Amino acid sequence: MTTHPKSVPLVAPGHTRPVTHLSFSPLQDDGTYLLISSCKDGNPMLREWTGDWIGTFVGHKGAVWNTKLSLDGARAASASADFTAKFWDTYTGQALHSFPHNHIVRTVAISPSCQHLLTGGQEKKARIFDLGRPDAEPDVLSEGGPLSHEGTVKSVVWVGDHTGVSAGEDGLIKWWDLRTRKLSTSLAFPGPITSMEFSQPTNRLVVTSGKTVAFIPALPTGAQTHSLTLPYSPSSASIHPILQDRFVTGSLGDEWVRVHGMNGEEREVLKGHHGPVHCVEYSPDGELYASGSGAWFVLYRIAMMLIMYIGSCVLLNQRMVRDFMMTTPGKSYGLWQGHTNGG
Repeated sequence: MTTHPKSVPLVAPGHTRPVTHLSFSPLQDDGTYLLISSCKDGNPMLREWTGDWIGTFVGHKGAVWNTKLSLDGARAASASADFTAKFWDTYTGQALHSFPHNHIVRTVAISPSCQHLLTGGQEKKARIFDLGRPDAEPDVLSEGGPLSHEGTVKSVVWVGDHTGVSAGEDGLIKWWDLRTRKLSTSLAFPGPITSMEFSQPTNRLVVTSGKTVAFIPALPTGAQTHSLTLPYSPSSASIHPILQDRFVTGSLGDEWVRVHGMNGEEREVLKGHHGPVHCVEYSPDGELYASGSGAWFVLYRIAMMLIMYIGSCVLLNQRMVRDFMMTTPGKSYGLWQGHTNGG
């Protein structure tokens, strides 16, 4: 009987509280890439594309809600509940700059030139900082008033050289011309935006709001938006960067990661987590995806447990985990040795 290979999880331990956000770097010249994870333990972690740990960024005094990498992977930015955004050197792990805010910072984005930083959070303001003049006051993106949104700014992304996009709990997505600091256009959803990610290979924004997943042209050119209504409320979604025929979601309502076709058809359900799934993200080559959970593995007196899991070993301990899902079973991925189901 022929069986179709399924995604195989590798658990990457290290964090001690819920993983809140995951972000891959673009594909580098040597075919590799990096992954950075945010966590409520306040210590973002940097990993190789294989899942192997590189280092931990130490310096925040509160939960880290969001982290992003520069296009070349040499810099990282983080948004924290300690009322700061930090800018990091990924080679040394040192904080280059720390930008104070007046409330929790929920999201960051680095410009393609690595000269500016966008931030947003519970102040309802989207700010732009000049990394060449880190002590200068930032500009606030607004339509004339003191605020950028009427609710918490959940996500900011940088599109091209001159466009910033912000998404808020007020249900609005706003495109800003960063040369003039003026609003270009906006798009309204009936409910709060829960996540927004920029898929650079597909040049689309992937947005979740209520039970809706929307795939929106990254720049407001008038191209058509593709939207789907799912039977559940996704916490995060990510489109396959190469095939563009499927997307992956997580949900706070259960412990599952799902893969859907672009028509909404459910293709696969993965049950590797033991708690709500806060975030999902495809790698830039589409060969794997990562999901972050807030599940505790309670092992009582047992310090460590080894489980055989579809031909691969999953190491569990009393820590948070992040699952990496193979999308091309049979191929060797670092700790994976090319096993398939039944293999």
